[in-house]
Amino acid sequence: MKNLSILLVAGTIVCVAGAAYARPDTRNMTCAETQALIQSRHAAVLTTGRDLYDRFVRQYGNECDWPEVPVSMTVPTRTGGCRVYHCAEPVFDFPD
Repeated sequence: MKNLSILLVAGTIVCVAGAAYARPDTRNMTCAETQALIQSRHAAVLTTGRDLYDRFVRQYGNECDWPEVPVSMTVPTRTGGCRVYHCAEPVFDFPD
């Protein structure tokens, strides 16, 4: 019985610790909150939809690995679409 109690307590601690590290969901935040979170952390992995997430970065900084650069995209928030940046390889469109 004592082993079962220890196992239950350990399982509860793991569940609580896992919830503490859950990704913030942009759909539950305002656009201003989402942008402020990214700015304060310089980069953050955020949930943007069911089973969707991405790493978002400040517009300027060295959070992207070369040759990637910050590229603008829109994510859903409580207040509508919100402009944020994620790392992507640049696309050069040279005229023929």
